[in-house]
Amino acid sequence: MAERFDRIWHNARLATMRVDRPDLGEIEHGVIAARGGHIVYAGKAADFPVDADAIKRTDCEGRWITPGLVDCHTHLVYGGNRAHEFELRLKGASYEEIARAGGGIVSTVAATRKASEAELVASALPRLDALIGEGATTVEIKSGYGLDTETEMRQLAAARSISRQRPVAIRTSFLGAHALPVEADGDKDRYIDLVCNEMLPAIAKAGLADAVDAFMEGIAFSAEQTARVFETARGLGLPVKLHADQLSNLGGASLAAKFSALSADHLEHTDEAGAAAMANAGTVAVLLPGAFYFIRETQKPPVEAFRNHGVPMALATDCNPGSSPLTSLLLAMNMGATLFRMNVVECLAGITREGARALGVLGETGTLEAGKWCDLAIWDIERPAELVYRIGFNPLHRRVWRGQ
Repeated sequence: MAERFDRIWHNARLATMRVDRPDLGEIEHGVIAARGGHIVYAGKAADFPVDADAIKRTDCEGRWITPGLVDCHTHLVYGGNRAHEFELRLKGASYEEIARAGGGIVSTVAATRKASEAELVASALPRLDALIGEGATTVEIKSGYGLDTETEMRQLAAARSISRQRPVAIRTSFLGAHALPVEADGDKDRYIDLVCNEMLPAIAKAGLADAVDAFMEGIAFSAEQTARVFETARGLGLPVKLHADQLSNLGGASLAAKFSALSADHLEHTDEAGAAAMANAGTVAVLLPGAFYFIRETQKPPVEAFRNHGVPMALATDCNPGSSPLTSLLLAMNMGATLFRMNVVECLAGITREGARALGVLGETGTLEAGKWCDLAIWDIERPAELVYRIGFNPLHRRVWRGQ
C-alpha cells in the first residue's frame, strides 16, 4: 500500500543544513514530504517511493528550499520609537545629551509602560510581518523595556499573544536585568533584588518566559549581579542567555559558559579564553551586525577564534528601537559577511540551524530532516549565495509553517 502524506514538494534543490552533511547539506534533486505538520522525508528523489500519495503536491520547478529562517535575538515588543533621537545624533547631539533630555532607553521604558498589551501587539506586528515576509518561521522576543514587574509581564504576554495572531513560532526571553529604571535611584543591587525576588518568580509562575537574559556591561550590570539573576533562573528551571562583551570585556562569555547558557550575544570584545569556554559549554555565539553597524562600532567579534574553537555561530537582527532597528535577516546575513567576514555557509547556518540551537529548539526546527517541524522557505534563486550577496532584494517564493 502506498504511503500517504499531507504535502509533497518535489523537483526541488534542498539546502538541508544538516550537521551530518558538508557545507549546506545540498541535495540537487530533492523531495520533502510532510504529515501532521512535521517533515517525514527530506532527501533525494531517487530514494523516495515512486507510488507515494499526497493530498497536495507542489512542483518547485527547481527552486531552492531552506529551513524556515530563525531570528534568535530580537526586542520586537516595545512602545514608541527613537527616530527623533537618531535625527538629533545626525545633527551632532551626543548620547549623553540625548539621555539627559529624557531620551535613550528611558524614553522607550516610559512609552512601553504607557502602552496596553493590545497597543504593544499592534506596534510589533508590522516588524514581525517584515521578518515573516523574508521567510522567518521562528522568532525570539525579549522583554526589558518595562523594568517593573507589571510591564515586563505585559511585554511577555504581548509576545505570547503575537504567536496566536501570526503563523510563526515565538520564543520569549525575560530581560528584566536590561537597564536600571529611574526609580531605582542608581541602586543596582536593590533593583537586582527586585528582579530575583519578585519579577522572576512571578514570570516563571505565569509561564511567560522560555529563557532568562541579562545585559552584563559597565553601563548595565556586573558579573556578580548577573550571576545572581542566573542562579535564580536556574532554580526556577529556566535556561539563560547573555548580552556579553559588547562594549568591553568583563568576562561575559566565560560567565555565560559557566552557567551553560544557550547563547552569548554581541561578543565584540570576547577574548580567546571566552571563546574556549563557550566551546566547552556548547554555548552559541550570536552575532548581531545590525547593532555593530548602527552604533558605528569598530571592534569586531572574534569570528576566527570562534571557528578555531568550534563555537557555533548564529546571526540575528537584534531588532530594537535604540541600536538596531533592523527587520531583515537577509540584510543581517549580508552584514555578517561584509562586516564580520563570515562565509556563505556560516551565514545561512546562522539564521537556520545555529539560530535554532541558540534558542534550544534545534530538536524541533532549523534543518530539513525527518521528525522536525515542516518549516520551509522556498526561494527564487540560482544558488544559495544569492541570499547573502544581494542587498534590499527579497527572493522568497513561498513560506511554509508547520506544513501549511
